[in-house]
Amino acid sequence: MTRDTFKDSDVATERGIVSFEPPMNDRLIRACRREPVDRTPVWMMRQAGRYLKDYRDIRQKVSFLELCKDVDLASEVSLQPLHIVGVDAVIFFSDILIPVEAMGVKVALTDKGPEIENPIRSMADVHKLRNPDPASEVPFVGNILKRLRTELRNAVPLVGFSGAPWTLASYMIEGGGSKSFAEIKKMAFGEPETLRALLDRLATTVIAYLKFQIESGAQVVQLFDTWAGELTRRDYDAFAMPVVQRIFSEIGTSVPRILYVNGCANILESMADTGADVLSIDWRLPIRDAMARVGNRVALQGNLDPCALLGTTASLTATAEEILKQAGPLGHIFNLGHGILPSTPVENAKTLINFVKAYRHCK
Repeated sequence: MTRDTFKDSDVATERGIVSFEPPMNDRLIRACRREPVDRTPVWMMRQAGRYLKDYRDIRQKVSFLELCKDVDLASEVSLQPLHIVGVDAVIFFSDILIPVEAMGVKVALTDKGPEIENPIRSMADVHKLRNPDPASEVPFVGNILKRLRTELRNAVPLVGFSGAPWTLASYMIEGGGSKSFAEIKKMAFGEPETLRALLDRLATTVIAYLKFQIESGAQVVQLFDTWAGELTRRDYDAFAMPVVQRIFSEIGTSVPRILYVNGCANILESMADTGADVLSIDWRLPIRDAMARVGNRVALQGNLDPCALLGTTASLTATAEEILKQAGPLGHIFNLGHGILPSTPVENAKTLINFVKAYRHCK
């Protein structure tokens, strides 16, 4: 059997083909492929997190990084949005810097954000990085995904994810979060060969990481290139886009592939050229405009402003309805334009999910 003849539920590994049963609620997978669905599927970025009391209770007992590596607890918090809010997909609980740590970079995940002990600033720093084998370096990731496939019993699809090379490089070079991204852009404009070497090393790591997730049971994968929206289209095409194309090409088409960029309006057409099946977009661009620009080349995911969840029920549902009307019934996954905010009332999250699930497009 070749990759071209896979069933939707089959996954290729170096050890052959592992079969999984397809999910009973497969709307998200069908929407990713622009296939007809009876209603728009819905889930939320960062849906397992601080807005849920159950999550906060667990976090009082363990650090964030400990939670990411604890199979039992990470599986539990991954499932909380399904049981509490009723989403159409479960994304496994982790952090985009987990594979960076496996490359030999010392990472601290603090309440103020990630901190890199020794930022990457030279070619010598790049050469020190490891090419990790995820099965041996981050086995807990595979174990969490396998546990979730068992716990889910095919109720909804399981989503895997990774940070994209540009975004991971941003943290590694800046030493953490940034407002100006001055250090990585300084490298891009002053030592482009060093940056490209780092991006290529990261692409190799991400490819192995996502393949490992797919082998472990992920049915959809999302690549988060959050900070690529800080680039001009020319610079996106020169630095961020080629490594994303390589990743999507090398992980193959056995599962749908989603690409997210925050602030994507200026690079949308380039994103559609990466090989992604789905573009996940922020709220700044009306979804009808995005659809007009990419046509039927890809499906779209998004794009509610997370702050809409802080308002009234009437304003929330009206905004959600406008997105649903603009997007139409084909090739759309309802989601937020960025992560759900910690101050979001759980009842508002439930209201949103229930509204989208009850909405039917006019024929």
